[in-house]
Amino acid sequence: MKAEVFLPDDYRPAEDEPFMNDRQLEYFRRKLTAWKNDILVESRDTIEGLQDSSRNFPDVTDRASEETDRALELRTRDRQRKLVSKIDAALRRIDEGEYGYCEATGEPISLKRLDARPIATMTLEAQERHERREKVHRDD
Repeated sequence: MKAEVFLPDDYRPAEDEPFMNDRQLEYFRRKLTAWKNDILVESRDTIEGLQDSSRNFPDVTDRASEETDRALELRTRDRQRKLVSKIDAALRRIDEGEYGYCEATGEPISLKRLDARPIATMTLEAQERHERREKVHRDD
């Protein structure tokens, strides 16, 4: 098992240090883990809220509004469930030594992009090319 990496509270990955060194990897591991934990807490709160709010409104409009709110909440939770799987995939890439490198080109993904979107799997340029290709095929 790897030794724990010391990481000051104010640490931010910098361009002038070796790319994806132990400190950077630990920074992103902690960021991803905290994000995942926040999502899981929100999901538990949603489940509890949905179980508690099984009210039967006599007014049809109130009932419809409640159903719309529930549907929206469930769609949000489904998106977050997919996000958790992407976070898990990013954590696996950290463990496997592949994190921070573009899956299309193999080039390093910028630290600014990873800090903003730690689940990113492609450089900005590769992502834009991918989205353009996807749009072209969708229009066919």
